[in-house]
Amino acid sequence: MRFAIVIEKAPTNYAAYVPDLPGCIATGSTVEETESLIREAIEFHLEGLKSDGLPIPIPSSHVEYVDIPA
Repeated sequence: MRFAIVIEKAPTNYAAYVPDLPGCIATGSTVEETESLIREAIEFHLEGLKSDGLPIPIPSSHVEYVDIPA
């Protein structure tokens, strides 16, 4: 499965979330660390859903960039 993630710069760190998995978040000191931690968080989140007998959401978020003239 392929889930979109969003990584944002916070005042003192980075934070990530998964639009298709509400409540699945991670924070880290660098973008790389945050990406690694959100991967672990996604795996943990999906394991929790499975163990609770809940369905795994089908990823449906679509990510695009829009170029705006400066």
